[in-house]
Amino acid sequence: MPDFIDYLNGEFKPHSECFLPIGDRAFGGDAVFDVERTFNGEIFKLDAHLDRLYRSLHYVRIDPGMTKQEMADITLEVVRRNEQFRGNGDFSVSQRISRGSAKGNTTGRTSAVLDDVQATVHINVYYPPFARYSHLHQEGIHALFTRTRSYHPAALDSKVKHLSRLNLTMAMLEVVDADPESWPILLDHDGNIAEGVGANVFIVTDGVLRTPTDFAVLQGVSRETVIEIARNLGIPVVEEDLQPYDAYNADEVFMAGTSHSMLPVSKVDWRPLKGECPGPVFKQIMAAWSEIVGMDIVGQAHAMSKVLPE
Repeated sequence: MPDFIDYLNGEFKPHSECFLPIGDRAFGGDAVFDVERTFNGEIFKLDAHLDRLYRSLHYVRIDPGMTKQEMADITLEVVRRNEQFRGNGDFSVSQRISRGSAKGNTTGRTSAVLDDVQATVHINVYYPPFARYSHLHQEGIHALFTRTRSYHPAALDSKVKHLSRLNLTMAMLEVVDADPESWPILLDHDGNIAEGVGANVFIVTDGVLRTPTDFAVLQGVSRETVIEIARNLGIPVVEEDLQPYDAYNADEVFMAGTSHSMLPVSKVDWRPLKGECPGPVFKQIMAAWSEIVGMDIVGQAHAMSKVLPE
């Protein structure tokens, strides 16, 4: 694995030289982030991702010390400095911003959250986990609904892409115990389908594409892309509350996320879906997405899975 060039607090340096002090608030989850990926070396929908990042920053009241345009310029420079490592593949790209390092002993002092400290800004690239998911474009995911729930918006709004992610870890531990190759889907506190780990959920019933509302899910850029493509193709789209029952009885289920774009689901809670996998709506949208970015997304994932580590 190459030693990629990162950006950390004003400096470009090798990834192996990037460290955070133990007092950085990121260790307490006081941080937000975003993740993009490149297609043919170009970042897909960078502006939309940074819009979401800056909404998250505004919500949690972290000042990154730079404008959105400056963040974009630095992100593009990180990609440029790592171009030598891209080969025939592409990169995942990430911005992580924490509130910074606490000053002294802050134990029990509520006002410490307002201490004048410099935010930590880290931007890096890495290879998408092609080997983790490339075969799933054809085989499909086994999705499991977990007992662990998504955060209730009254506790922590799911529209914020934050690093307080222990519930997602617990959900992954749950499904690993049941089926090590499965993928978790969390429900909200009312029992409605929420989202996966880094992926939004879609189902298809009688030709209608259905997905949860954004009440308790991240406003995924991939989610937005799927909806946009579907509407352009004339596929009806409905955003509504969905329950596991709806997924069990769907013609198609798939998940949309930045690294893989889309992955079909072949079975849910050990129940095989009644439709083919991947299904016709999935194939239509994936083909259109590949056309938009000017490359075969599924073909690249399959080819790169043979040359890059998982």
